[in-house]
Amino acid sequence: MELKMIAAVGKNNELGKDNNLIWPIKEDLKFFKNVTIGHTVIMGANTFYSLPKVLPNRTNIVLSQEKIDVPEEVILYNDVNEFLEDYKNKDEIVFVIGGGTIYRLFIDKVDEIYLTEIDAECNDATVYFPNFNKNEFNKEELSSHSENDLNYKHVLYRRK
Repeated sequence: MELKMIAAVGKNNELGKDNNLIWPIKEDLKFFKNVTIGHTVIMGANTFYSLPKVLPNRTNIVLSQEKIDVPEEVILYNDVNEFLEDYKNKDEIVFVIGGGTIYRLFIDKVDEIYLTEIDAECNDATVYFPNFNKNEFNKEELSSHSENDLNYKHVLYRRK
């Protein structure tokens, strides 16, 4: 398994507010789709419930300590170690897609982090992306954009 992460963050690692994206940037949502399509995505229950539907053309995994109801096409894990054991020998790319707790669980295990770095701040964010040691990664700027007076860049961090 190749373990990767994808997120959009503000200047202070802001991720979300009240179980919603702070900056739902149309082009960034397309970037997310293009990067994750055809792969497996793993998320927490809140992230899953915030989605309009099961993400198509991807294997959807929800990791939750709670016993929750998910559609039959969604795989539910209640234990991170069970997931890691099941997937360690699979020839698959798995993207961690949120939320904050799930990112923290996997931040030290990922090979790559796709970050949309948004040049903005949100003082009342409720969820943050975890800090990570950027010295452990090579940084590659993939593109930079401006949409609705927001400047942002797509950056890929590859573990050294």
